Amino acid sequence: QVQLVESGGGLVQPGGSLRLSCAASGLTFSRYAMNWYRQAPGKDRELVATITSGYGSATYTDSVKGRFTISRDNLKATAYLQMNSLNPEDTAVYYCHATWNYMAYWGQGTQVTVSS
Repeated sequence: QVQLVESGGGLVQPGGSLRLSCAASGLTFSRYAMNWYRQAPGKDRELVATITSGYGSATYTDSVKGRFTISRDNLKATAYLQMNSLNPEDTAVYYCHATWNYMAYWGQGTQVTVSS
């Protein structure tokens, strides 16, 4: 059974940082591209960052470029999202997503709230 378990969310002040983790099990992690999505209240879910399998090339949505960094550790079967310079517009539930060929899996999400 495939599981993606996110952790690391919480309440942070504007300008602060958080590091999200996504621990995967039940799949060959290194084969999968890993994605982080987020969904704010009343908004559609949006793709925030992607890291490919293999060399691990990363791409980001424009609003987080220069502030967020996606990474992966294939030995630990874990993906990360380092988030710096957070602002209230980053408040959302953040979801981990794994894709390979026609297979895709979601985590349960972790809440990130940026507020003073």
